[in-house]
Amino acid sequence: MHTDLWNFALNLYARPGVEAACLHWQDQGGDVCLLLCAAWLNKRGVVASDQRVQALRESAETWQTDVIKPLRSLRQQWRKAAVQDPQLASLREHVKGLELEAERVLLERLQGVCEGWAATTEPGADWLQCLAPMDAGLHHDALHKLRAVMQSTQDPEDGV
Repeated sequence: MHTDLWNFALNLYARPGVEAACLHWQDQGGDVCLLLCAAWLNKRGVVASDQRVQALRESAETWQTDVIKPLRSLRQQWRKAAVQDPQLASLREHVKGLELEAERVLLERLQGVCEGWAATTEPGADWLQCLAPMDAGLHHDALHKLRAVMQSTQDPEDGV
């Protein structure tokens, strides 16, 4: 697979049911960028290890806490008021764009962490399971949805 993480994530997120599953995952405290990275690593056949999992978690944590979550919080705080205030609605859309850009930057950073992790044909640990929050459980709907979508479709380069 030659697709970078950002394009893989866009393609996967656009598939039926994935957006809803990811938003539910996010509402439960999960990191959607890590989830999409996990799907990408599974699809590429990269073997998971404790060291690799830790490197990805550490890379994501600070950016999520310091950049993405504050933008998301502000956008969500303005949701009701923006319905009645067109100027606030416009500002809210700008914040939404910044939030998406921050997520793109995080996915690029996560891809950078993965640089040099070769694909293999050996069976390995499930990245989706490894990068899920400890309290999320292995049977979360978002994990099932991503696994199902990945198993039922071709790679993005193959014309999905």
